[in-house]
Amino acid sequence: MKYVDEFRDGDIAQQLIGKISAEMVVGREYRLMEFCGGHTHAIYRYGIPDLLPDAIRLIHGPGCPVCVLPMSRIDMAIELAVAHRVILCSYGDMLRVPGSTTSLLKSKAEGADIRMVYSVMDALTIAEENPDQQVVFFAIGFETTTPPTAIAIQQANKAKLRNFSVFCNHVLTPAAIIGILDLPEVRTEDSLKIDGIIGPAHVSAVIGSDPYNFVAQQYKIPVVISGFEPLDVLQSILMLVRQLNEHRVEVENEFTRAVTADGNLKAQALVQETLELRQEFEWRGLGFMPDSGLQIREAYCEFDTEKRFNLSNRRAKENKACECPAIIRGVKAPEECKLFGTLCTPDNPIGACMVSSEGACAAHYSYGRARVLPPTNECSS
Repeated sequence: MKYVDEFRDGDIAQQLIGKISAEMVVGREYRLMEFCGGHTHAIYRYGIPDLLPDAIRLIHGPGCPVCVLPMSRIDMAIELAVAHRVILCSYGDMLRVPGSTTSLLKSKAEGADIRMVYSVMDALTIAEENPDQQVVFFAIGFETTTPPTAIAIQQANKAKLRNFSVFCNHVLTPAAIIGILDLPEVRTEDSLKIDGIIGPAHVSAVIGSDPYNFVAQQYKIPVVISGFEPLDVLQSILMLVRQLNEHRVEVENEFTRAVTADGNLKAQALVQETLELRQEFEWRGLGFMPDSGLQIREAYCEFDTEKRFNLSNRRAKENKACECPAIIRGVKAPEECKLFGTLCTPDNPIGACMVSSEGACAAHYSYGRARVLPPTNECSS
């Protein structure tokens, strides 16, 4: 398949690995963090950590939208389905994320009308087919999934679909980067320092590469926006190694086949018209961060689930044994959690990081980091 097969060529992968190894500075460690769940998945799927020199450490940041949503917002979604008896439409991964006492999947089994959808447009269709029932779309995700939510709200407004609303939980990648780089332990402990950032792919296709300039300018950390395929990731690592060796601090774009400096201006305009910044939003592992989430603008407030049902944010305590918050912050690895691979597996997730395929724990478990898998013909072979 064009634009796929040529980016999975094992021979070229070995050449890139050779270049990375040849350019390593002896005695130096390269700590690189990715901020995209798709990259986390790809890194484990293709065995990239096993291919790289030991001095390169890949750290998994808060790039999984399912993982970063706090337990309190899961509880609010469950309240909508159980107490308010709405038809709650959600992406499949969210059904399995534990709340403070139960999950959406368990609530569904107990009789709540919770439906898995593949897009927000499915939720609109359900609202049209059930005019006498309130239908809520559980909107999550970074900038990639935000434009479809904005379109759905505008379409519901035009169609006067008054039984449809959106429980908005969209969050912003630049805020996540700030949240990580401003962590006291990241700023003060050499062992947790981040040397370079592998920038997200799909998010950057929407917002462009320019929004990351502050990372280079203010934090003096280089960024390379990377595609998802193994050669994309390896090339991006090589570009970061070269920047660090040459003492350059720039935002570079490896994923030029999809990402531009300005991004998708039409998609940005749709979001700008429909959604606006919240003063603050809670993230799992990072707490409340200013200007890090979106809410529905006043002009479309009748489609805001939180206002329609007078929802209020509540505190919820994480499972003390689960290291998901620390894993999201990049200060711990999945195998450092004592629940990993024992009590917590993809079949029985205790923490959100074990639910989505983009979660660090699920990817680590599924692609042979927790158990032996037969060899494949892909790049790590």
